[in-house]
Amino acid sequence: MTQRQRVLTHLRALHEPGFGRPLSLREPHVAPDGTRTVVTAEVFDELEGLPRTVLHTAEDGRLRAISAEGSSARWGRFSPDGRTLAFLADRTEQGVFQLHLLTEGRLGEAEPAPAVPGTIEYLHWSPDGTRILLGVAGLGADLSGGQGSGTNHAEAGGPSAWEPRVYSGVTAEAWRSLWVYRPSSGELDRVSPEGLNCWEAAWCGLDRVAAITSEGPGEDDWYGACLSLLDLTGATRKVLDSEVQLGLPAGAPDGRCLAVAEAVCSDRWLVAGNLLLVDPATGVLRRVDTHGVDVTRLQWLDHERLGYLGQRHLDAVAGIVRVRDASVSEIFSTGLACGGSTFHTDGAFTADGRVCTIEESYELPQRLALFGADGHRVLGSTAHPGTDYLRSVAGTAEMVSWAAPDGTEIEGILCKPGGDGPFPLVVNIHGGPIWQFRDTWSMRYQWVPLLVSRGYAVLNPNPRGSSGRGQDFAGRVVGDMGGADTHDYLSGIDALVERGVVDGTRVGLIGASYGGFMSSWLVTQDNRFAAAVPIAPVTDWYSQSFTSNIAAWGNRFLHANPEQPGTRAHTRSPVLHASKVRTPCLNVAGALDNCTPPTQAQEFHQALRAHGVPSVLVIYPQEGHGVRAYPAQIDFLTRVLDWFEQHMPAQEHHA
Repeated sequence: MTQRQRVLTHLRALHEPGFGRPLSLREPHVAPDGTRTVVTAEVFDELEGLPRTVLHTAEDGRLRAISAEGSSARWGRFSPDGRTLAFLADRTEQGVFQLHLLTEGRLGEAEPAPAVPGTIEYLHWSPDGTRILLGVAGLGADLSGGQGSGTNHAEAGGPSAWEPRVYSGVTAEAWRSLWVYRPSSGELDRVSPEGLNCWEAAWCGLDRVAAITSEGPGEDDWYGACLSLLDLTGATRKVLDSEVQLGLPAGAPDGRCLAVAEAVCSDRWLVAGNLLLVDPATGVLRRVDTHGVDVTRLQWLDHERLGYLGQRHLDAVAGIVRVRDASVSEIFSTGLACGGSTFHTDGAFTADGRVCTIEESYELPQRLALFGADGHRVLGSTAHPGTDYLRSVAGTAEMVSWAAPDGTEIEGILCKPGGDGPFPLVVNIHGGPIWQFRDTWSMRYQWVPLLVSRGYAVLNPNPRGSSGRGQDFAGRVVGDMGGADTHDYLSGIDALVERGVVDGTRVGLIGASYGGFMSSWLVTQDNRFAAAVPIAPVTDWYSQSFTSNIAAWGNRFLHANPEQPGTRAHTRSPVLHASKVRTPCLNVAGALDNCTPPTQAQEFHQALRAHGVPSVLVIYPQEGHGVRAYPAQIDFLTRVLDWFEQHMPAQEHHA
């Protein structure tokens, strides 16, 4: 059997029994009284392209599709009275989402609202249920790295083969704006002014909106965005600036208090930080002690109670803040990952303080659940014969920890096959760097259970800079990317070798985005590695400064100035240390990646080849930040498995 046949057999055994069924869940929501739930599910009909997204509800312990076939739907949100479901669907043009409403008790399909000029990214009902706030991105707006990078521009047919690609600065389609729709009258109005980019927003009372705003629409502009208040005429007032990043704005139903998260961030949408309460009238700020939780979701239950979800070390936590005295009571703290998000804990609250979320672990397929004071109830599951197959070959996962050279405790999740070690090890390095591995189904990377099934152990470490350990821990990577965190990885490998789990002569690296940078960087710092697969890497911070759409972020996180020789833009660039490398590298990139352009992988590949190091460069023409769609995914996984088995074969194959 060829390597491609092995990979295809594995993927078919996992996915084919689930064709047409919910595969991966996210964006859970629940009606205020807890009687109705909705969740977005990815659904494959075949291993081709990307999955479509389908809204599901839970009935009698099962997940039932409620959105129309033939298009994608997402972001379902119940009205305050629980009778109307608003959601986003791309029924007219693929990838361009517009508002639809489905009212309880009415027959027929959901009714479309008037179209906005662009694609809607999110919606929020006003506290009284009379209006819907829409966050709209132009069809040329940047996508974050977590969304795949590139832009959301959908141009049917595309340009002719001879036509040039023209870059002339910011276009009108690059901006994000806010609109309000009134279902009773059908009125649709823009409420944000021209020249103000609104990254995310929520209601603050009935007549104002709290938004994270910047004066420019580029991805780099987000890192300096502020918290603003807008009234429905477009009048805008800045409320809060921060030296780091702001996100998750949420206004109390009576408009007297604003909540926001403040965090050092490396990617838009990846906000995990401190909870702040702001008086909109005076600007007076209070910091809430959430007992070590990095907050990732906020929702007001009423004007006195604010619900939050977040991460504390590897535990998912939900709680409620009483605004009057900032006291906190926790609803749950669990070692299971919750929320369905690839990155952070998510969920939705009922009026009486229960939490609807998605729970999972490496060995537990995702399921929708409702948590309350009396425990929790499973509402529906994604389990099917394909997930049973994966559980049978994917081994087990356990939390591990070790001490870095400076004494800092580092945590991670070790996935390994059955039987006794020592195993060959692949270190799976997360992106960000301010991100976090959690105990999720498949670790959210298809290569993890695939490698375990072939006899490899996979370490998923959370070095300094990771979320879940507070802002001080997250901030330790700022100004020092590739510095102390280098030794967090190396000491973890040493610890597993000393414990007899890992064969130190067969250790490899894989990672995407910041993980791609670290996979490239580590092979310049230590020659122990038998193979490496950097994906969507930064390998030259100097050229990154003039080709990436987040160049300013990189320079800030390095404390570097590319115009000054000898700064970290030069000293921390793997390409300038290529002469030290002895590790064979499979360099992978997407041609459409604006965050880490494919030239970054190309530079490292050519530098390695110039020094006689085995290197292969693979650029996927229709992929962005990472490899996501089929059949590119099949080809990519085949190459990954072949690379490790060629350079550091497992002694036994378990599949």
